Amino acid sequence: MSFAGRVALITGAGRGIGREVALKFAAEGADVAVADLTLEAAEDVAAEIRAMGVKSLALKVDVSSPEDALKMVTDTVEGLGKIDILVNNAGITKDKLMLRMEESDWDCVMSVNLKGAFNCTKAAARVMAKARYGRVINIASIVGLTGNAGQANYSASKAGLIGLTKTTAREFASRSITCNAVAPGFIDTAMTQAMPEKSRQALTAQIPLARLGSSDDVAEGVIFLASDKASYITGHVLSINGGMYM
Repeated sequence: MSFAGRVALITGAGRGIGREVALKFAAEGADVAVADLTLEAAEDVAAEIRAMGVKSLALKVDVSSPEDALKMVTDTVEGLGKIDILVNNAGITKDKLMLRMEESDWDCVMSVNLKGAFNCTKAAARVMAKARYGRVINIASIVGLTGNAGQANYSASKAGLIGLTKTTAREFASRSITCNAVAPGFIDTAMTQAMPEKSRQALTAQIPLARLGSSDDVAEGVIFLASDKASYITGHVLSINGGMYM
């Protein structure tokens, strides 16, 4: 699944899943635009990618801003020539039980996780439509399918992202642009590593494959959906959760 000659734009790529996805595309030969709210983090990842022998840009972006999203796309096209692949990975959490959740907690999460994906897709799709080729992959979540106590805002944003995925797939199919989502389960990240060991064991016990997922597990799914091997797949939600939700 070589991506030589392709350009991938990854949001929230300064760390975690986004970083792993960016590095995976680079390893497969793609030039990569690394976008993140923190420019320093984006620059660190871009430097890693350039050391792999491909081109990379580091871009500072607040995806909740339509102007920022448009500038990110413009800068990517100017710097790398085009955009073949967009991965909407940027996301935040502000967890609270619903009765304690402030309106600002709701608005902030929806603005980044859902509106952000809309902003970036709208901007990038114009470029892809002219080229009559594109791959859009949205990073959703298991809780967008199941819900989760204390995450009304986050789970709603991820459920909305799945709806956005399906609509994007329908609207742009005639331009040979596919749009799919990846819904990770519980991934072994800094957040889960900080959990008490008893809590981690209880969480793992709910997963049929008996382990937390890795960022690499998620990145492999993204790579597949962006590849020519998935050219007849669109509007699909790929669950990567170890069987926790079937």
